[in-house]
Amino acid sequence: MNKPMQLLVLILNKTECLDHLFEELVRIGVKGATVVESTGMARVLADQSQNLFGSIRMLIDPDLESNRTIFMAVNEEIVDQVRATINEAVGGLDQPDTGVLFGMPITFFDGKVFKK
Repeated sequence: MNKPMQLLVLILNKTECLDHLFEELVRIGVKGATVVESTGMARVLADQSQNLFGSIRMLIDPDLESNRTIFMAVNEEIVDQVRATINEAVGGLDQPDTGVLFGMPITFFDGKVFKK
């Protein structure tokens, strides 16, 4: 690992944007990502109970079955560009039911990801 890197984690609720999002990320130089199907706590609690927590279901999109959690290791120099690309592709992370994004510094990176 020569350059500083960050692990960006996007929890994408607006999954219909996934293909377009990946096209745009590849265009700006993101080399890869790992996608995991995931379910938020509110959905799990709503599905498992009819008590007070069951009322949370009314606060979330009833059509939202699951979301995708996307992990991307990117060079620190393109983090701002990746953030802007994600924000635009999902229609604004400040909008409800789109997703959340956060980053963490990567202190080491072992392994060869791509063949040369």
